[in-house]
Amino acid sequence: MNLIRIEQIPLGLDENEEILKPKISKILDLPESEILSWQIVKKNIDSRKRDILIVHCVDVQVKNIKAIKKWDKHHRTRIHEPYIYQEPSLKNPPKKTIIVVGSGPCGLFATLLLAKAGLKPLLIERGKDVDARIKDVDKFSQTGKLNTASNIQFGEGGAGTFSDGKLYTLINNPRSHYLFNELIKAGAPKEIAYSGSPHIGTDRLRGVIKNLRKEIIKLGGKVRFKTCLSDLEIKNNKIKAVILNDKEKVPVDHLILATGHSARDTYQMLYDRKLKMGPKAFSIGVRIEHKAASINKSQYGESSNHPKLGTAKYKLVQHLKDRRPVYTFCMCPGGYVMAAASEERTLATNGMSKYAQDGENSNSALLVPVMPEDFGSTHPLAGIEFQRQWERKAYLAGGSNYFAPVQLVGDFLKDRPSTTVKSIKPSYLPGVTPTSLTSCLPDFVIESLKEAIPLLARKIKGFDDPEAVLTGVETRSSSTVRLERNEAFQSNISGIYPAGEGAGHAGGIVSSAIDGLMVAEAIIENI
Repeated sequence: MNLIRIEQIPLGLDENEEILKPKISKILDLPESEILSWQIVKKNIDSRKRDILIVHCVDVQVKNIKAIKKWDKHHRTRIHEPYIYQEPSLKNPPKKTIIVVGSGPCGLFATLLLAKAGLKPLLIERGKDVDARIKDVDKFSQTGKLNTASNIQFGEGGAGTFSDGKLYTLINNPRSHYLFNELIKAGAPKEIAYSGSPHIGTDRLRGVIKNLRKEIIKLGGKVRFKTCLSDLEIKNNKIKAVILNDKEKVPVDHLILATGHSARDTYQMLYDRKLKMGPKAFSIGVRIEHKAASINKSQYGESSNHPKLGTAKYKLVQHLKDRRPVYTFCMCPGGYVMAAASEERTLATNGMSKYAQDGENSNSALLVPVMPEDFGSTHPLAGIEFQRQWERKAYLAGGSNYFAPVQLVGDFLKDRPSTTVKSIKPSYLPGVTPTSLTSCLPDFVIESLKEAIPLLARKIKGFDDPEAVLTGVETRSSSTVRLERNEAFQSNISGIYPAGEGAGHAGGIVSSAIDGLMVAEAIIENI
C-alpha cells in the first residue's frame, strides 16, 4: 500500500488534531473527500519560539495518488513505503541448545525472536525476577544494605528497568518499528509509536518485561533467574558447554552474551578464556538536579503548565576550546537520582523516572568523555579498574555508608565544599553527604564541568542555579569494553555471539534490543 508522508505540520497548543485533515488537504491540494485516512507517525514539541508548537508527521492514504499535482517541498511530501519486519521462521526447527546470557533488552528480544522461530532458547539471568528485584533495590535505598546479585544493574530487565524507559535512539534501523509494536503488545503506552521522545517509565516498564518473559515461555523458551555464567568449556576454538553457578555443566551449541555493562566478573572470565576484546571509550561525571518546575519554566515559559507539554526535557552539549566537551545524558524529567552500585564499597549513580514524570526534581547525567589512554594501562579491562577507582573514592567521600557525595553548583564553581543542601532536596537514597566532589572525579572532568556549566546556562536558564545539586558519581554510562565479533556476529570463539551494550555494540534500550534481534536473525539464518 502506497502512503504519502507529510512532515512539519505545526499545531498550536490550543489547536485540536482534528484540524490536521484540512491542513493535509491544503498541502496536497486535494479535496478532503479524496483523503481516505491519515495517521500520526511522529510528533515533537518545538519550543524555540515564544509560541510553542507541536509539530506533526503524518502518513496519508488517498483515493487516487495520481491526482496529487503538488508535492510540497517544505513539508517533504513524498510517497512512503512502510517497512514491515518479517520475523524469520523455520519449518522444522532443529534441536539445538541456545543459551542467552542476560535479560536486558538485548537478551530479551534475542530470546523472543528465537522462541518465535521454534528454537526453544534458554535465557539465564544472574539476578532475580523483577518483583523480587524491586524489593532488593528498595531495601538498599532504605537501609544501605546492598545485594551484589540483585540491584539496579543485575536482574530481570537489566539496568534499564530502573531508568526512564527511554526509547530515543540516534540509530536509523527499520527494526525499531517492530520493536515498538512488540513493546506495545506487552503493555507499553501506545504513544511510543509516534512520540518524538518516547518513554515507558520505570513503573510501566516492569510490567512490560514480565509480559515479554511470559510470551517467551508460552512459545517454548525457558527463563532461569539467579543463574550466573561462571565459565566456558571450549574445544577446537568452539563453544561446547557452559558452567552455571560454578557447578552445573550445560552443553551448548550457540551462546549469546548479552551481559550488560556491569558484569565485571564475567568480562574477566571471558578474557581468561581468550575471547578477543579491547578497551572502549566511555564517559564519567555527575548527576545534576534542578526543580522540575524551574526546567519547565525555562523551556516552555508562560506555557509551562499546559497539559499537552508534560514535564520538560533537555539534551545539551557544550564544546570547549581547550578542554573536553560536556554533554547531558539520560535526562530524567520529574525523576530521581538512584543508587546504582553493584559492588561492595563502591558508589555509582543513575537516573530514573516514572511514566507520569511527576517527581519534584528533574535530573540528568552531566558527562565528560574518557578515552582508553586515560586508563593508565593498555589491558582490555583497564577501563573497569578506572571506573572502580572513582566509585571507591565516591564511596569514601559520601561517608562509606552508600550515602552519595553532593555539592551545590554554586560551591562547585567557587571551589568550596558544600556543608548543607538548600532549596533543592536531593532525591538520592539512602542519603547524601554535602562535601566536595574534587576527590572523586578526575581533574580533567572537574575542569570541563566548571567551564561548561555557566555556558550551558545560556541554553537552559537557571542551569547554573547556585542551589542546584551535583551528585557523584556517574560512571556506568556505557561499557568500557568491546568484545570483537565478525560479520556473522560471532566472536573469535565459534558459537559465541557478543551482543548489546555490555559487549560494546549498542547503547540504550532501543539499540540494544535491535542488536539482539540481529544476532538472533543470524543464528536462525545459519542454524
